[in-house]
Amino acid sequence: MQAAMNAPQTLPLQTGPSADKSSWPFAVERVTPGIGAEIRDIDLRETLDDATCAELRRALLQFKVLFFRDQDISAAQQVALARRFGELEVHPAFPHHPDHPELVVLGRNESKRGRENLYHSDVSWREIPSMGSMLRCVQCPEVGGDTLWINMAAAYDNLPADVKASIARLDAVHDILPLFGIAIPEEQHAATRKQFPPVTHPVVRVHPETGEKILFVNEAFTTHLSNYGRVTAQSYRFGFDYKLAEMDLLHYLFRQAHAPEYQVRLKWRPNTIAFWDNRACQHYAVQDYFPAPRHMLRATIVGDRPVGL
Repeated sequence: MQAAMNAPQTLPLQTGPSADKSSWPFAVERVTPGIGAEIRDIDLRETLDDATCAELRRALLQFKVLFFRDQDISAAQQVALARRFGELEVHPAFPHHPDHPELVVLGRNESKRGRENLYHSDVSWREIPSMGSMLRCVQCPEVGGDTLWINMAAAYDNLPADVKASIARLDAVHDILPLFGIAIPEEQHAATRKQFPPVTHPVVRVHPETGEKILFVNEAFTTHLSNYGRVTAQSYRFGFDYKLAEMDLLHYLFRQAHAPEYQVRLKWRPNTIAFWDNRACQHYAVQDYFPAPRHMLRATIVGDRPVGL
């Protein structure tokens, strides 16, 4: 196991299918071989018909994250657009738009430094994590503040075979408080823990629409493997052997998101929208712009309970 965990990734990487320009009702330009596409010739201020929404969903499943430039839409229009893809959640810790509680306000400035620079999948601490997120740039610095998205299906596909076998039946615990406990007042921690207790999800989830196998642990919210000893029948001399072996494996899985081969990076401009499949992606917000202001609005679409292999 240790030798395989230290081995380089198997190449060539598996990448998504090419974008056949003739098959889409809008212009599609791939950004990297494995993840990301820019969608053009579409005006998100207009009410989209069902056929166009269905094609956008198809593009989302294929490319994992979609980018839209120069979309000067209102908060109400963003909520209405996101709702075309499912029910919207209200986040318990982030501030909300005053008129639209479904919109998270991500506002950073000279007095408030960003803290999203961890590879993560949004709200994986929920019993039913999100299907997708739609993030709109209201204000951003001239340079800096980019966001990266990571194709976690490719991250799983390129794991060594023995690692895939070792994690096939493993479950991981996801918890809101280790990260958001900083933002939630301490006197509310007990109520938050009661409302959102730690949840267990499969380490490898199966995408409910594509059937892809996805590595579903992240360094922001995943705390430990709940059934490591039972599944692996790990023998050890001392208790710390067992725990270190578990954490070595978990941190090895975390590091898969760091590989540039699985990533796409977006330079924001005002009125840019990113729409990503949160079941298949992780993301990372680069915090290199402080003290410049950066103001974003995010709608998050309720998903489904993760199912393992």
